[in-house]
Amino acid sequence: MKMLWLSLLTLMMLSQTPVAAFPLRSSDLPAQRHAEPPEAEQKFAEEYLQHFYGYTPRSQRQKRTADNHLDADWSTDLCDKVRQMQRFFGLPPSGDLTNETLAVMKRPRCGLSDVERFEETIRWKRNTLSYRITGNNSPIPRSKVHKVFRAAWKIWSNVASMKLRKRSRKEADIVISFHNGDHKDGAPFDGKGGILAHAFLPGSGIGGDVHFDADEDWSFNTTGFNLLVVAVHEFGHALGLPHSSDPGAIMYPSYNFAPTHELQLSFRDVKDVQRMYGVSPNFASLFSKNPPPRTPNKCDPDLSFDAASELQQEVLFFKDRFMWRKHPKFDETGITLISSLWPDSVPPYLDAVYENVGRNNILFFKGHQYWALRQLKLEEGFPRNISDFGFPSTVKSVDAALHFRNARYTVFFTGHECWRYNELERKMEGSPMPIKEQWPGIPTPVDAAVFYEGFVHFFKGNIHYKYDSNSKRVVSTGPLNEQLDCRQTEDNDTLAEGR
Repeated sequence: MKMLWLSLLTLMMLSQTPVAAFPLRSSDLPAQRHAEPPEAEQKFAEEYLQHFYGYTPRSQRQKRTADNHLDADWSTDLCDKVRQMQRFFGLPPSGDLTNETLAVMKRPRCGLSDVERFEETIRWKRNTLSYRITGNNSPIPRSKVHKVFRAAWKIWSNVASMKLRKRSRKEADIVISFHNGDHKDGAPFDGKGGILAHAFLPGSGIGGDVHFDADEDWSFNTTGFNLLVVAVHEFGHALGLPHSSDPGAIMYPSYNFAPTHELQLSFRDVKDVQRMYGVSPNFASLFSKNPPPRTPNKCDPDLSFDAASELQQEVLFFKDRFMWRKHPKFDETGITLISSLWPDSVPPYLDAVYENVGRNNILFFKGHQYWALRQLKLEEGFPRNISDFGFPSTVKSVDAALHFRNARYTVFFTGHECWRYNELERKMEGSPMPIKEQWPGIPTPVDAAVFYEGFVHFFKGNIHYKYDSNSKRVVSTGPLNEQLDCRQTEDNDTLAEGR
């Protein structure tokens, strides 16, 4: 498998080495000296970081001390690489090999390095390309495979100035095939659940070719691995696109397809491929009403939140399919997919979220339903109706939930009213009260609310309200994105009007 996991820099130096395999499905505080993880986990992490983040391990003799314990290597070079990986995936960059970090590492994923970038664009020198599907090893009907691959190419050609022509017998620029195990390209497949596919950089010979693992559970819907999703990702690599750290991009190195989410290229995908090949003449007419979706930007002055919640020592801010994770000990607040922490359990576009420490679970609200998760897993019998909390049938959803850990009660906000729920007795306390009376100075309806660092923090539109619940007054107001440690480092992204 080592050939599959070469860094991109190496790939640029070694002609026609495979660069991409599609990834696949699915906070601890830093100490002065990082705790050494179990030996098996460290070995796994070393191999992962070597393959994907350019980590150079010491020799086995140097790495071991006489008593067979790990030396200070874990506290230096390896921790730096762990932080780099954590930043890429939007995890708190502690440098510690947390359970969550290991879980991300253990997901099936792409063989392309996440940190190397091309010093110059590697792309096809022409905009009309041919592709051919070869072999008889496909585990699914060939007619369906042809249909899926045609649709995958169309997703790219709809936005970029290129044409893809299918050939049956003649030589083609891009050859697509299914394989089992070792298929003589230096990057053997590893059976079910591992690497799903890999691609090669544009170029002559094997350049641009795409290989799919025939042992995988391929599908055309929500079961197994969706072949269209994987094909779009791999074809992006065949066109010359590297991985993106944008969790909303099809070129993100994790399989992030959710059945409720329409498969489409993100703003970042579109901008990157148009930079290489120009703009499709049909782009304006196809996307004028529904432009490619942008991943929320924490520096957007118009940013608003769907929900907010404490989670152990972190504060989470939710928006669409994404969330930001704010930790008091870290300067960086990274964005990641909600599904990266709770795969297949939590819906996007949430209304409210709160962690109930007393019950050791976290609750998510959307519409008339709520979900309860314990240790990142959905509890049996969920989702359930919010009427469980004692809401009358007239309440169809909640706007925000504000949980007080020590006092063991939760305040729900619905329109211009708020409700107090006793977590110990599991019932509402009395009738709803006007928000303007209970929380003077807070505009309604509320978008999100969370208690941390001794204050209640309300969010309405793009404004943050810091509130002292003891004196019942607003202490300060300011731009919402100040809560996300915004630093204006990204360029002003706009899509081109034409070539």
